[in-house]
Amino acid sequence: MLYHSTNHNSPIVNFKQATIKGLAPDKGLYFPESIPQLPKNFISNIDKFSKEEIAYTVIQPYIGDVIPKNELERIVAETINFEFPLVTIEENIFSLELFHGPTLAFKDVGARFMSRCLGYFVKDHPDSHRDKKITVLVATSGDTGGAVANGFYDVEGVDVVILYPSGKVSSVQELQLTTLGKNITALEVDGTFDDCQALVKKAFADDEVNKKLFLTSANSINVARWLPQQFYYFFAYQQWKDKDQPPVISVPSGNFGSICAGILAHQTGLPVQHFIAACNVNDVVTDYMQTEKYIAKKSVATLSNAMDVGDPGNFIRILEIFNKEFISLKNVLTSYSISDEETKSVVKNVFLNKNYLLDPHGAVGYIALKKYLQTHPELQGIFLETAHPVKFYDVVEPIIQQSVPMPAAINDLLKKKKQSIKMEVNYDAFREYLVAK
Repeated sequence: MLYHSTNHNSPIVNFKQATIKGLAPDKGLYFPESIPQLPKNFISNIDKFSKEEIAYTVIQPYIGDVIPKNELERIVAETINFEFPLVTIEENIFSLELFHGPTLAFKDVGARFMSRCLGYFVKDHPDSHRDKKITVLVATSGDTGGAVANGFYDVEGVDVVILYPSGKVSSVQELQLTTLGKNITALEVDGTFDDCQALVKKAFADDEVNKKLFLTSANSINVARWLPQQFYYFFAYQQWKDKDQPPVISVPSGNFGSICAGILAHQTGLPVQHFIAACNVNDVVTDYMQTEKYIAKKSVATLSNAMDVGDPGNFIRILEIFNKEFISLKNVLTSYSISDEETKSVVKNVFLNKNYLLDPHGAVGYIALKKYLQTHPELQGIFLETAHPVKFYDVVEPIIQQSVPMPAAINDLLKKKKQSIKMEVNYDAFREYLVAK
């Protein structure tokens, strides 16, 4: 498989080159030259396959021959060595729980896959990084930071620098990305996620920085983070009882990497009735789906902080899937914007009436799915529960007026001390830090 830039002004590369580069030289995102089609007997017999067999079959066409079969099987197995249960909430609504990995968030899948791919490339192909350590540069609005820190922790030949907006991630999220040390550095930026992402993009475009450091990204702009997110959509379908009526899938959406992976999976042959981009008040895509005009906005802080993105980087890939044909996209995707008031109300009501505790992001996905099913009552749907509620206990506990049970890993985490470097939104200062590092 080869990859082109969404800006169509960079050389074609293979998966290894796209993973190491992260961003294309013309500042576009890498996108597969063709979308592979899965064999129909794979889908019709999906109940017979293991999770590992499903994931390998899905990802292998995107990798080609740059990772040998036995290595790719190992990487896949290590990536998904936890559960992805589909839980009944109502007669026609199901929760796909994606928080059973090491950092209790859906981003564990992409981060674990990418870290193992990059570790393989660095270890076995030292020429790929010009005798320098690879520096993974990543901006986070919440869960990406912890997942990347955990996935890359102590990986030989790789340094990680994580930028996060000060005061705009939950206390658990902050501890997950600031307490590891070793090859993980956290920069606490006095700004928004969009400010953090802008600093990262400027660094990738800076020739002097790139002469001194070999940079790559671990945001979902990186193909090795983005593509494996298809796995959990296939795992959901394997557990889906009514194969004759595929589900509607509602995805809490911030930077749009997860829902883009789901739509890509659908294009390869995964049966899905419709997709819903569930947004908080950061509603640039919701507006686009109504007006066909994409206008980036300054992000607004909400209870569902990992979705506080005013200019979602992966939406360009969704447009690429549909060749920028708006009608084709509208046939597949609907978007709703959900307020904090609605989010709080549904967290409380579902907890009291359904005995199920939503995190603020899953709550947004649930509400958007309910809205869609009100006008499509004959259908059933899945929403993605993207993180364990304990990651947002400081938001959730006042709503339900009781404590969220603490997993042992979180209890241990709360005893650790945050280690971060504070930084203004100033590219010169950020650049100076990187070059000195």
